Amino acid sequence: TVDKLGLAWSFDLDTERGVEATSIVVDGVMYTTSSWSIVHALDARTGKHLWTYDPKVAKEKSRHACCDVVNRGVAVWEGQVFVGALDGRLVALDAATGRVNWEVATVDPALPYTITGAPRVIDGRVYIGNGGAEYGVRGFLGAYDVKSGKLLWRFYTVPGNPELGFENAAMEMAAKTWNGKWWELGGGGGTVWDAMAYDPELDLLYIGVGNGTPWNQEIRSPGGGDNLFLSSIVALRPKTGEYVWHYQTTPGETWDYTATQHIILAELELDGKVRKVLMQAPKNGFFYVIDRTDGTLLSADNYIDLNWATHVDMKTGRPVEVPEARYRDEPFLVVPSYLGGHNWHPMSFNPKTGLVYIPVLEFAANYGQPENFLYRRAAMNTGTDGIAGSLPDSQAERDAYGAAVAGRLLAWDPVNQREAWHVEHKGTWNGGTLTTAGNLVFQGTADGKFVAFRADNGKRLWDFPAQTGIVAPAITYEIDGEQYVSVNAGWGGAFALVFGEFVQADSVPNVSRVLTFKLGADRQLPPVDWEPTVVFNPPKQAASAET
Repeated sequence: TVDKLGLAWSFDLDTERGVEATSIVVDGVMYTTSSWSIVHALDARTGKHLWTYDPKVAKEKSRHACCDVVNRGVAVWEGQVFVGALDGRLVALDAATGRVNWEVATVDPALPYTITGAPRVIDGRVYIGNGGAEYGVRGFLGAYDVKSGKLLWRFYTVPGNPELGFENAAMEMAAKTWNGKWWELGGGGGTVWDAMAYDPELDLLYIGVGNGTPWNQEIRSPGGGDNLFLSSIVALRPKTGEYVWHYQTTPGETWDYTATQHIILAELELDGKVRKVLMQAPKNGFFYVIDRTDGTLLSADNYIDLNWATHVDMKTGRPVEVPEARYRDEPFLVVPSYLGGHNWHPMSFNPKTGLVYIPVLEFAANYGQPENFLYRRAAMNTGTDGIAGSLPDSQAERDAYGAAVAGRLLAWDPVNQREAWHVEHKGTWNGGTLTTAGNLVFQGTADGKFVAFRADNGKRLWDFPAQTGIVAPAITYEIDGEQYVSVNAGWGGAFALVFGEFVQADSVPNVSRVLTFKLGADRQLPPVDWEPTVVFNPPKQAASAET
């Protein structure tokens, strides 16, 4: 019946920056966010505006937001809506009115932290991480009381200065995997800027940890080391923040290969045994299936073509690196780039097809050692010589560069670790995915379409012109026996800021809206008066793919 899907209502978000939120519907009300951490409450049946909360983040804070002033959504718990503001505040709102119940500063406002991720709530505790690793911060996750905002615990993801002692045994263990004086170069990084997942049966909270500060390990930790818990999945006890186990996807990472990408919990039959697994396709290009009870690696294979490693050694759980990829002596063109083979855009799992649907990026980047590195407080410090973010000079080279940037929807079989099917898109930086029991996969695209595919074979069944690139994932919900599908449209984010108009002019301008569909509806969007215009203005330094 998907061919009968039509626009039921839309709501203008009144912004011209990236929109990345996953909306949430509770008791007939949709809660969503736009850029600048602004929260909207809408009637989920009609789109009627109920209230808006603007945290009034100071616009100069955008200088610490490497990848646009985006926000990925709210959490809702017992009559309260929780949002992390870009400037590091955690705010609790009355769900009925939008009135502020409490707010707390989760970070030192003097430091270049940001928040773009959605909070999570478990049993009366609200959890929030942060971003800003390139600018010089030490990553952590905080847990707060939902009624008062009181800090209950904090788990740091990288060790501090050993001379000051360690917060716990996990930090003492992690410090043995570092060298040099990383704490003097911005704190080490490792920010928890997106992925979290909770298993109520095991009572484990899983967090994804980001990249190091600087990216370049030669500078950050001279002499090497795994640099725990960078680029790791860490399991914690949600009541106390106690460390339980970890798995590191990229030991000693040096390419901005975060493990903050979407985490899916599922049960899979592997070798005749049903296993409780955790699945992730992080930036580094490998798809991981991990036993979520203890962190044992069950399988790993590359979901894209890559050149920095040959494979993952199943005996050690470590990638087998190509030595030249660490760019110690010569620059190296690395695939995937700092944007990753998969970025923050959520992937989804369909138990009926057994497939995971991944928004894949194809994008290479040069990395090289800088002749001289000087740490700059509260500025972007990648530790590369700048060629990683440079664009070619000649028109012919730019045309070739743009043609090499690609994106696709990949259906991945996690049991057999192989591709089931894929669909090539016109460009990269396409939206997150939603899969349903009706054998469908929904995805927005960078060229302004909202599309439904068959989940078992990828056949394109339906699309809707959204008038702007879509990067957010869709949701589905049911009210009064009617099923709705909704997605937030609005082109922006890391790729769009640096490269968007250069290689994907038809993604712009930003026309930020909530678009909600149901069977039999036939509303139309007002026309947009614009023509694509390619503008080339090469940046001096890449934007990180970390927010």
